[in-house]
Amino acid sequence: MSAPAIQVTDLCKNYGPVVAVDHVSFEVATGELVGFLGLNGAGKTTTMRILTTFMPASSGIAKVAGYDVMYESMDVRRNLGYLPESVPLYPEMRVQEYLESRAKLKGVERTARTARIDYCIERCRIREVRRRVIGTLSKGYRQRVGLADALISMPKVLILDEPLSGLDPIQQEESLQTIRELSGQHSVLFSSHQLTDVEKVCDRVIIIHRGRLEFDDRLSTIAARAAVLFLEVRGPSADVQSFLQKAQHVTSVQVGASEGPYTTFVIRSDTDNREALVSSLVEKGWGIRRVDQRREKLEDTFMRVAYQRA
Repeated sequence: MSAPAIQVTDLCKNYGPVVAVDHVSFEVATGELVGFLGLNGAGKTTTMRILTTFMPASSGIAKVAGYDVMYESMDVRRNLGYLPESVPLYPEMRVQEYLESRAKLKGVERTARTARIDYCIERCRIREVRRRVIGTLSKGYRQRVGLADALISMPKVLILDEPLSGLDPIQQEESLQTIRELSGQHSVLFSSHQLTDVEKVCDRVIIIHRGRLEFDDRLSTIAARAAVLFLEVRGPSADVQSFLQKAQHVTSVQVGASEGPYTTFVIRSDTDNREALVSSLVEKGWGIRRVDQRREKLEDTFMRVAYQRA
């Protein structure tokens, strides 16, 4: 069995008394595409900067392509492509010229350089702007030039921090298709605030909150979970909640918004028990205005982690 493409063990980063990353551990397998999520300030960008050797960790171990980011940083960089949220480009250079200079800096063999640049230009869909000055490009095109730069040395690992920022809807779909095609050839850690984009391309999701890893699972596992039931009930909310929590097969009950005499309850069960719950509530004399069941999505999981740990 091959070593993980990314291996993080008990990683910590402190800024004085502030803990930005708090004992985080995870792995990304070879060829895997993993979504890396968190609210602003959660610690995900700090984790990415440690993995890309931009800053040292306070403690713990991080390895990329089998190399330690602290002690083998040059080997890490040779095997890594990084696209930060704010892409640092040279605005006075033309796209083709910029990629040629980056290929030289990253040690791409001269005989393979032209073919490699052409491949990245085609893959990132920037052929129509290859002769243009970077400073005249829209933010969306600059993001795609940054992605081409990240790919130029054919790295084993790609770390993409908000790669779709500033793209219009068509560009977003094209870039998502590109990212989807990269999995298998590269191991990808992909950060985005657009949860629907993560659902479209990722196999697995890691959620970090207030510096701690709070969720790590496959999207297929989330989709296979029992459906979430929304009930609007007329009755004393505390009594209704207590009654629902004691019902058979119910694993959790959350109280939502109230509208007049009705209160919304969000119910999770290990089986579909809608009929039994509604019947028992009616027998108690509590009115039902809405019964709505839907499968849990990534957004539900993300919001539950964020609110439970708030």
